[in-house]
Amino acid sequence: MQPILSKNAPAPVGPYSQAVRHGGFLFLSGQIPLDPETGKLVEDSIETQTQQVLANLLAVLREGGADWSQVIRVSVYLTDIAEFARFNEVYAAALGAARPARSTIQVAALPLGARIEIDAIAALEADSPR
Repeated sequence: MQPILSKNAPAPVGPYSQAVRHGGFLFLSGQIPLDPETGKLVEDSIETQTQQVLANLLAVLREGGADWSQVIRVSVYLTDIAEFARFNEVYAAALGAARPARSTIQVAALPLGARIEIDAIAALEADSPR
């Protein structure tokens, strides 16, 4: 197993890695909308929070040698499922043609009062240099 750490995503706040590479896969820990420069929660709309979460995930994907086209599974946690359509517009625009399998779950609360958290799994190329 190889831990992955991107300086362009928020540092882990506990005993976990941003991602772990193992057996041809990249397993990304959940990201909430933290600004990687300040470490503070982006406190705004679900659209802004979604954009930050996806930017954080993309930074970790890139550090692990992947991009959205290699993501095969995503789990989305929303504190208000009524925001699903607004989240989904931002998500679709960010992922482009990528359409990984996905679950979306409403939860009672997320760390630091975030409205959204997303984790992912990517399949890595067999000939990837990383």
